[in-house]
Amino acid sequence: MAKVLVISPSICKSLKHVQTIHARGLSVGAACLGSVNLKGRSLLTLKDFNSDEIKRLLWVSGDLKHRIKKENQYLPLLQGKSIAMIFEKRSTRTRMSTETGFALLGGHPCFLTSQDIHLGVNESSTDTARVLSGLCDIVLARVYSHSTLEELEKEATIPIINGLSDLYHPIQILADFLTLQEHYGKLDGLTVSWIGDGNNVLHSFMMTAAKLGVHLRIATPKGYGPEASVVQEAQRLSKLHGTQLVMTSDPMEAAKGSDVLVTDTWVSMGQEEEKKKRLKDFHGYQITNKTGSMANPDWTFLHCLPRKQEEVDDEVFYSPRSLVFPEAENRKWTIMGLMVSLLVDYTPQTKMPRF
Repeated sequence: MAKVLVISPSICKSLKHVQTIHARGLSVGAACLGSVNLKGRSLLTLKDFNSDEIKRLLWVSGDLKHRIKKENQYLPLLQGKSIAMIFEKRSTRTRMSTETGFALLGGHPCFLTSQDIHLGVNESSTDTARVLSGLCDIVLARVYSHSTLEELEKEATIPIINGLSDLYHPIQILADFLTLQEHYGKLDGLTVSWIGDGNNVLHSFMMTAAKLGVHLRIATPKGYGPEASVVQEAQRLSKLHGTQLVMTSDPMEAAKGSDVLVTDTWVSMGQEEEKKKRLKDFHGYQITNKTGSMANPDWTFLHCLPRKQEEVDDEVFYSPRSLVFPEAENRKWTIMGLMVSLLVDYTPQTKMPRF
């Protein structure tokens, strides 16, 4: 069992106490992350979480994966608890990972579609938040508008998780970074290249990468870039954490010197009428081995799925470089790690990974 010393964040900055930590055979990182407590928090965007808090979530997720999948342990950490899963948008990975993950931890998931709960129509978001606060322990909502999540979080007395909104997709990014940490052994110093639409997944990458020491190179077609406010915050974070943030409209330039090539759907749900124009505007953005020739020799590929062939060809998607299926599986372990962190006091039993 890894030794974890729980200390206050202020102590982590004290040289005297750092020496004490070393003397007890502990790493400073493990001791500091051991002091992070997220119980009762909501996750609407990783913009609201600092570096140690994100690393703590990844540590807990990897710990649960090891204990349950590798050691076949039964961990009913959420026994007696229930989650309301509100889905305005359909999903395979978000529903399956949350529903099976919560049940695996001993809890009871309740799936609610727009046929069951029509936010802001049959009942206001304010009233819904108050009602659900008395009926369950946590809510995951996959919605069209990010403002819906903000309304729920404002009125709820239980944690709210963003299962996807038009602005952010934080639970996807947790899975992506767990996948990269497992593959490369660490995150600090990696370069991730995003080649595609300036969408909610990219926004979440931009709110997270610098906090983990990851450089970000972004290529989007003109007119399809990320939100200006997100760019401004990402630039601030990059400067604060000493990472590189490159923005271009040239996919080959974005891929240069990269460790990881990432893309996503070019036509999201609700954009079907724009499909013809989008396919024309994204011409040249398909990820192929030619794109990869600009990257580092051991480059890998991520896609949050579902995938269309115009976004990435089969030669890359089904190659050993592709981490998309471990990435999809890690949606389960990271949502489990998040739900455990927000609902109970839990100390990881495995050694803290390198970040």
